[in-house]
Amino acid sequence: MKATPPVLLLTRADVAAALSLDDCIAAVESAFAAHARGESLAPGLLHGDGIDGEFHIKAGGLRVPRPVFATKINGGFFQNPARHDLPAIQGLIVLQDATNGVPLAVMESGLITRLRTGAATAVAAKHLARPDAGVLTLCGAGVQAETQLRAIARVRPLRAVHVWSRHPAKAEAFAAAMAAALRLPVIAASNLGAATRASDLIVTCTPARHWFLGREHVAPGTFIAAVGADSPGKQEIEPALVAASTVVCDLVDQCAEVGDLHHALAAGLATRAEVRAELGEIVAGLKPGRRSADEIVLFDSTGTALQDAAAALVAYERAVARGLGTRCAFWG
Repeated sequence: MKATPPVLLLTRADVAAALSLDDCIAAVESAFAAHARGESLAPGLLHGDGIDGEFHIKAGGLRVPRPVFATKINGGFFQNPARHDLPAIQGLIVLQDATNGVPLAVMESGLITRLRTGAATAVAAKHLARPDAGVLTLCGAGVQAETQLRAIARVRPLRAVHVWSRHPAKAEAFAAAMAAALRLPVIAASNLGAATRASDLIVTCTPARHWFLGREHVAPGTFIAAVGADSPGKQEIEPALVAASTVVCDLVDQCAEVGDLHHALAAGLATRAEVRAELGEIVAGLKPGRRSADEIVLFDSTGTALQDAAAALVAYERAVARGLGTRCAFWG
């Protein structure tokens, strides 16, 4: 019996050299559509508590463009930057051949998580935001907020950006840096409601454990991407706002357990039957997206293994083509 081939080890720098945001958006869009067509492999997740943090294990795969299965274990420790001078997200992705189980690569997961999360919002905004949407409010001023901004700028011609944070100094610093980098008017917002009511795009990307964006904060026709609630204890959106919105999920089953949808379900203000669609169904043309200019459309983005598999596959294939990474013969 022959030995299992060496595994490609990819550092964060390797992933950065191999995977661009544009490539990630294209891969994630294709992955959502593939899932809707029945071309995915059992995406699922598991949560565990750490000490002052949490662990997420997400696993799933794709049949196309190549059969692969990805397993990601991420630690979310949001005090890391202040306490330990470390990134908040720590983890690894294992990418395997889905036809024989052979491990293809082990790679740093933080950058892929960051890019694929922004990519999902870009795909959702492309299909669900009004075509003329151009004013964005970001709730949150961390590294994910930057990726969200850069991703949305790929699919909508932004005219102005507001950034709100519970930490005003962070919002000010973020606004200055992004205005210089993107040559856009980026303004730190002191009043959340005033900013969001003047916007037609809203992204919430915080680790909040109680909602802060309410129904009264949102104008008709707004597209909302609720990104932060990826575990049962997190919440960014008032259940009444979820109930008043057209809801599109990355995965309905997952959002019903950990997303902002699950808080509205628990409050009795929404039902699973009222969810318009999963994003992949809209991308694949199987279900309608936005039906009117006045609809508030909420994308509940809990983060899926489909995104991880799609992004990891691109990173792996580009790394192989470019000679990046280090081979490790675990079975040698």
